[in-house]
Amino acid sequence: MTTLHIEHAITDFSVWNAAFDRFAEVRWQAGVLGHRVQRPVDDANYVVIELDFDNIDEAKRFLAFLQTNVWTNKQSSPGLAGAPSTRILEPA
Repeated sequence: MTTLHIEHAITDFSVWNAAFDRFAEVRWQAGVLGHRVQRPVDDANYVVIELDFDNIDEAKRFLAFLQTNVWTNKQSSPGLAGAPSTRILEPA
């Protein structure tokens, strides 16, 4: 399993989460097998997202989609503050 790990600051969790939920079908179609959304206990304006895929290529394609179609569009990414930090991870 491959994981796309994403971290970024947000301005409002409820606004951000509503936008995240709107992309549920897109995530499924892109091959996301499962996801986790977490926030640091000391920072309500920060999120850590992990999206699980079968393979690295699916994770790379979805990251490219996020970078070109979502994070560059304020309507698609309300609540996003700053640039996300990402990594593609695989089991050691």
